[in-house]
Amino acid sequence: MTNTPDAARILDIATGYMASKQLFEASRIGLFAAVADGADTVSAIAERCGVSERIARILADAMAAKGLLTRADGVYGVAPDAAAYLTGADSAIDLAPFLTFLGEISYPHWLQFSHTVDTTEPGDLQMDDARWATFMAGVMTYNALHAQEFGRLVDLAGAAKALDFGGLSAGFALAVMAQNPELHTTFVYAPGFEGGIAEAIEEAGVADRAVVEVGDTATSTPQGEYDAVFANHVIHRFSAEENAQIFRNLRAAARTGATLTVLDFFLDDDAEQRGIDALHAGEYLVIDGTVVYPESEVRGWLTDAGWQVREKIALPASPRVLVATAV
Repeated sequence: MTNTPDAARILDIATGYMASKQLFEASRIGLFAAVADGADTVSAIAERCGVSERIARILADAMAAKGLLTRADGVYGVAPDAAAYLTGADSAIDLAPFLTFLGEISYPHWLQFSHTVDTTEPGDLQMDDARWATFMAGVMTYNALHAQEFGRLVDLAGAAKALDFGGLSAGFALAVMAQNPELHTTFVYAPGFEGGIAEAIEEAGVADRAVVEVGDTATSTPQGEYDAVFANHVIHRFSAEENAQIFRNLRAAARTGATLTVLDFFLDDDAEQRGIDALHAGEYLVIDGTVVYPESEVRGWLTDAGWQVREKIALPASPRVLVATAV
């Protein structure tokens, strides 16, 4: 007998959608919150979640197989990560809106991926008001997770004057402001975002340290000498030429020695490609045609604009951050 290669890895990838769909449904029916609240047997889960015992067993076992639940003698428990993010109001961040977005918007959209592969065109989102609400709730929930990790892992101690430029969420700057009580931030966002940014600032209790301005991200030339600049979730939405100009404009607004953060997904050029970034290259394209750029290309724009990358930080389950210094 000749040994043959193990096909398990291929099958694990090929059947990954099965786990995804069962996670989405487990979240939708409130399975994790039910178990956390004591509905820890199949019959109790079924009654609490309003499903049959067959469905309760299928979903609970699938989540136990993936490590989100534990199971011993027919009794289920919630794993620590699931308790932190999947149990509703008691979660550190409730990821249910993001899972709803994945299940109702992203997952069906991937069914158009064959068209995208053949044409390099995004699919048709067919958005109405309800779907836009689901989309934005999901994206902003995922951004809240990024922001939590950004505030925890990106050290901007000592910064006094920051510019948050053209992103999708104020959460990143607000997380840093929470860590640095002396930091004042100017938020320059595209038209239509200013209301939501102002509300987030008010809710965070930092209105006395914040200014909101409106400007087109691709062309605005912010004024000032900032010692911290945030360009988070910006570059995937713009062309290479626009990004190069954005970094030049930001350098002009920064004092020498200032810190710039560029948070986004990146494609790697070395042997090891971080999986979540590569997968989002497909997600961004099929959803709306935006781009996950090679990290080397982004570094080139930064160097040409007068920024020197000094660090790269991988945020768990989130994008990465290039940290650069104005030279």
